[in-house]
Amino acid sequence: METECLKGINTLRYSDIFLAMYSDNSNSCLHRNHSHILVYMYSGELEIREHERGTELHKGECAFIRKDFSVQLTKQAYKGEQFKAIFLMFTDKFLRSFYSRLEKRHLPKDARRSKVSLYRLPSNRPDIVSLFESMTPYFNSGIRPTDELLKLKMTEGLYILLNTDKNLYASLFDFADPWKIDIMNFMEQHYTNDLSLEEMANYTGRSLSTFKRDFKKISDLSPQKWVIRRRLEAAHALILSGTKKVTDICYYVGFKNLSHFSKAYKGLYGCSPVHSI
Repeated sequence: METECLKGINTLRYSDIFLAMYSDNSNSCLHRNHSHILVYMYSGELEIREHERGTELHKGECAFIRKDFSVQLTKQAYKGEQFKAIFLMFTDKFLRSFYSRLEKRHLPKDARRSKVSLYRLPSNRPDIVSLFESMTPYFNSGIRPTDELLKLKMTEGLYILLNTDKNLYASLFDFADPWKIDIMNFMEQHYTNDLSLEEMANYTGRSLSTFKRDFKKISDLSPQKWVIRRRLEAAHALILSGTKKVTDICYYVGFKNLSHFSKAYKGLYGCSPVHSI
């Protein structure tokens, strides 16, 4: 078990399987998840914001966050109760192992991968409540659960998702498109750089047409609009952190013109960068 504190958040982590967070103060961060996540709220409030869409989770609520998406997470107390949640992280290794044991003839043939990054599960379902309430003794006592128990809990969480929507089969067991992570990793590392579409395609080993086609599979935005959106998200996080001046942030995230940055920022967040401080 690893325990760490970050800006009022105490994190208890067992292996790479799940973690809990506790906080009495508001804490906001831009999070890029490289594993599928199932989150359950014990108390407090979690706001999950992707672009202009915001979702709030409270006590007893549960949601699935698909991997390879950037979301703004705001964790805070709610109605006098501290923030307390648990996150199950489904790694590719775990999912591949689970998938290898499935009876392939029982897999839904018409399942389709959704582009939606956040899926809210029905509240107060007995299987959801049973799974997550059974984990609380380990966080409250500090006793480390065995690896076998952790795998069992992860498996329960996976079945919760699969029994919720058959289309989640396509999202969870999508191992056939290795380009997906490669492209997104490249874009995450280079969104501040001034690259043309041709350069993006070339650097990822694709023709321009193949790059456009592959990118369309993972985003509703064009590559150029994705870059602008990602820069604005990064700028927004930096502005909220108060660590840099707005002018410095503009150029730091890749914009070349302060006026263009301010106009784009206001179009996304509804106010100028200065008024977000």
